Amino acid sequence: MRSARRRVMAAVGVAAALAAVLAAAPGGAAADPVMPGRAGVEVEIPGPEHGTVAGSGHTRVPQEGRDQPSSRLSAAEEAADGEVTKLVDNGSTDDRLDIVVVGDGYTAAELAQFHTDAKEKWAELAAVEPYTTYQSLFNVWAVDAVSNESGVSGDPGPAIVRDTALGSYFWCDDIERLLCIDQEKVDGYVAKAPEADLVLVLANSAKYGGAGYNEPSATLGYEGISTASAGNEKSGQVAIHETGHSLGKLADEYYYPGHPDYEKYTGPEPADSNISTLAAEDMSGQRAKWHLWLGEESPDGGTVGAYEGGGYYVTGLYRPTDNSLMRVLGKPFNLPGVEAMIAGFYRHARVVTAVTPTGRTLRMGDTAKAAVPRLTGADGRQLRIRWYLDGRELKPFAGRTQVRVSDVALWLLDLRTHKLSVTAEDRTPSVRDRGIARTLKSTISWQLRL
Repeated sequence: MRSARRRVMAAVGVAAALAAVLAAAPGGAAADPVMPGRAGVEVEIPGPEHGTVAGSGHTRVPQEGRDQPSSRLSAAEEAADGEVTKLVDNGSTDDRLDIVVVGDGYTAAELAQFHTDAKEKWAELAAVEPYTTYQSLFNVWAVDAVSNESGVSGDPGPAIVRDTALGSYFWCDDIERLLCIDQEKVDGYVAKAPEADLVLVLANSAKYGGAGYNEPSATLGYEGISTASAGNEKSGQVAIHETGHSLGKLADEYYYPGHPDYEKYTGPEPADSNISTLAAEDMSGQRAKWHLWLGEESPDGGTVGAYEGGGYYVTGLYRPTDNSLMRVLGKPFNLPGVEAMIAGFYRHARVVTAVTPTGRTLRMGDTAKAAVPRLTGADGRQLRIRWYLDGRELKPFAGRTQVRVSDVALWLLDLRTHKLSVTAEDRTPSVRDRGIARTLKSTISWQLRL
């Protein structure tokens, strides 16, 4: 989103705008934002196009797409349908977080445009921290889904129905900006790419909209699906916000002013890392939640504290900062949010990869080689690399990505089989939680015998 359009409302203005949205939004979002009793899959509704609120509730929608004519592709179109392209290659699927992008409403003649759109959305994502620093941990794949017609249903109006590969449609649940998909069809294309961790569906449209399908896939293993309009700059911000849920496991930090069911939270302490029943003084005293960040300047503006209102409730719950990306589109993640996102990255990515195969025993004349990604943060920080022989650190080799067996032989006193290991550890100052910090390292090992 262009900086000129990133005007953040004052807190009162945000509350008033959200209240108006909830009052006016069709489809019952104001009446019950979560709708737990309805069948289907729960999705997050993006905030209004001309506001800055990140979301405006949740609703349940069918997993199927909108009814449309049966697709009939030519032989040439069928040959192109389902083709997989690696747009960003930072290493093996086993060691990287793999984003799979599938387009809808692109005809065979428009697939080149789809690839361009996919690269642009990745660039938008990579411009936001901590994605910027950790972009080398990601692979990006494009899966071509050939549609009979260009564009998607519901654009420009609810009566428009187009024959598309994924059945995408605006006006989902009678909410104009809610962009839903046929999840079974999406999964059919995602399955063609290697081991997706996160899925982005791009609609061939300039109309503002999106949705967050944040339930992990039981069959394909991905964390969630974000939908977005390829040609609308604000829709990309919606998709980034949704990754805060799927990868960071972050709660929404906005709330519903004027809604009778969400005036005051009286339940137990939430599991989410970025909302709490504790005020700042209690949080510090109990060493709970984001207590390690209290008082620090946050990239989204202001200092980390305990700001009342979050998790949809006006009172009774606190958020770390006034206006992070989990509340306001176009803003950065706050410091606790950055930490949670990094933890999410490392659930899927490893920071050391074996170049020399680990399945064979190394002998004199061999070299153990590893590869580590280059982190691109402003501080120029690199990973800490250490080598070990049978668990004992070989300090002279610190920082190297390869070691000759003949050099290691100086430490060997017998001819039995030994284990040579290398560990890469990320000691980022953006993580203060010790539990998370312990997950920010990877190790590979080789058997060694002279």
